[in-house]
Amino acid sequence: MRTVKESREVLAVLYGAAVAAAMPDAALSRVMRRQGAALWIAGEVLQTPGAVHVIAIGKGAAPMARQAERILGDALAGGLAIVKEGHGLALDKIRLLEAAHPVPDERSAKAGRALLQYLERVAPGDLVLALITGGASALTACPSEGLSLADLQGTTRALLQSGADIREMNAVRKHLVRVGGGLLARAVHPAAVRAILVSDVIGDDIGVIASGPFAPDSSTFAESLAVIGRRGISGRIPAAVLSRLQAGARGEVPETPKAADSCFARVRHVIAADNAKALAAMAKKAESMSFHVVCDRAPMQGEARVAALTLLDRARKAFEEKSGRPLCYLAGGETTVTVKGRGRGGRCQEMALAAAIALRGRRNVSALFAGTDGTDGPTGAAGGFADRESIAGLDALGAGVAERYLEDNDSGSALQRAGALFVTGPTRTNVMDVAAVVIEPQTAD
Repeated sequence: MRTVKESREVLAVLYGAAVAAAMPDAALSRVMRRQGAALWIAGEVLQTPGAVHVIAIGKGAAPMARQAERILGDALAGGLAIVKEGHGLALDKIRLLEAAHPVPDERSAKAGRALLQYLERVAPGDLVLALITGGASALTACPSEGLSLADLQGTTRALLQSGADIREMNAVRKHLVRVGGGLLARAVHPAAVRAILVSDVIGDDIGVIASGPFAPDSSTFAESLAVIGRRGISGRIPAAVLSRLQAGARGEVPETPKAADSCFARVRHVIAADNAKALAAMAKKAESMSFHVVCDRAPMQGEARVAALTLLDRARKAFEEKSGRPLCYLAGGETTVTVKGRGRGGRCQEMALAAAIALRGRRNVSALFAGTDGTDGPTGAAGGFADRESIAGLDALGAGVAERYLEDNDSGSALQRAGALFVTGPTRTNVMDVAAVVIEPQTAD
């Protein structure tokens, strides 16, 4: 049986394989290349008589924008990249702006306005390359008329703490901003748009990724109100937001553009990287390490602490079915946390803490839960480990202390004290979260 240090090194290597497979610059190169005066994008050859503009938004926007500069060369007229603070890179022709995530700030509002202003210069015969990665919703949160930045911030915090999933979050946000829900497609129409996406949502729904700035919006004002009611947060939503959503539901505010809108006639979307590709890379790496590999086909979702226990149980059953052969059980997706306490952490750290508590007495199991963007919630960690060392560290805090940390949603503090945080720094990509559970035959220490 491996030592804890060796097990964590294995898990870190698997995580690295996932991130490498999801790097936006490599993903872009797989689906786009220049052929003289033409541009090849996922099998489509585009003649570019007009100017080519690059709009890159999200945590992985900087490497995508830089690669686009390399591919396009002198065909590039200019562009704008909007990234999370600390995720920038040096660019040549493309202007770079930094903003806040997951809760927008004034820089986010300014970035959204700058984006709309840039698109005003796009001519009907031009081509817009929209390079979209996770995080774009907050990074370009320019409030709709009648709303303030504080309104968006309050709504975002309430949704984040309620346990709302990304579809619910974006259904609401798309009806409060000037950028999401297909509104950029309307802003740039009739120019051609090719949107190349790194997906951070389950099912790769183009209307949900980054709030679908160039995609038809299937959600409605009424649905937004339903989300708020279902999550029980009406009393925490700013009055101006509720007023706008109610007015929209009555038909007094125009809806976001739907699939039949003519603004989508010249828009195409391509998924360049997603969680499935990341998991496939992890599986290949694990097989090279002589593990029996099982990749869960069901996405991780739902309440984080519950999802962690479900994953551990599935891994245990898979291990038993293989008569004790070393197992690597993989899963990916995005869980949620209903925040009731005042602690710090994120969904992956909450999964790791819940798993560590559940693994008491199981010294042959090691697990890693981590966000592929390198940032789990509003913290500096990507996630956390659950293994015999983290269990011992948690138990050293005293009887029941680990459970109290979990109930206070203070997984970050607990894992830090246990020496079980997983810290990578920004990866400049985002294809949701990954989990790896390694189970080995039990041996005496």
